[in-house]
Amino acid sequence: MEITWYGQSCFRLFERGKAVIVTDPFSDTIGLGVPKLKADVVTISHDAPGHNNLDAVKGYGRYIAAPGEYEIGGVFIVGAAMNNINVDPPKRNVGYVFDFEGLNVAHLGDLDHVPPQSVVEGMGTVHIALIPVGGGGGLNATQAAEVVNLLEPRIVIPMHYKTDGSLVDLESAERFLKEMGVSTVRSEDVLKVTPNSLPETTQVVVLSVGK
Repeated sequence: MEITWYGQSCFRLFERGKAVIVTDPFSDTIGLGVPKLKADVVTISHDAPGHNNLDAVKGYGRYIAAPGEYEIGGVFIVGAAMNNINVDPPKRNVGYVFDFEGLNVAHLGDLDHVPPQSVVEGMGTVHIALIPVGGGGGLNATQAAEVVNLLEPRIVIPMHYKTDGSLVDLESAERFLKEMGVSTVRSEDVLKVTPNSLPETTQVVVLSVGK
């Protein structure tokens, strides 16, 4: 499969013969140029301009913005309530696990706390974790590293951190990389991965912002 990051929490998940998925499309109010996206399915973690711009995506037949189980175009999707608890009142947030026939990708949305073990176990095996690391409304670097330790994914892709042009008050990814003990950064424009190519131990991959 191919995973492309467009900034903030927006990704495109592509596997030949399966539904194309776009997560958390953003509006130009956050300072980033809005990419031209096409998808079969759009998932929304929460209702905010940096995460819910459905108008940015063409061609989709379904959008998901709530917990539940869905099977669309050969992809099994589980949406789990991971509401933000560090604000008053608590803010709705939905995390998703996408099962592409045995290759499981988790998108944690704007998660702002280390979830209890019961929630982690409910997510099942996570091979690739898309995790907020820049603070703001989501996990900070230290919390994100704790979540990685709980999930034990093979690949971690940081998201929701400060990038060029962004107006959102976030930290860069540097602190997270330090928390993870990463000395040599693996950078990719697009992550191409198969079940057989997964690393044996957890590896952090920093994606360039796609156009």
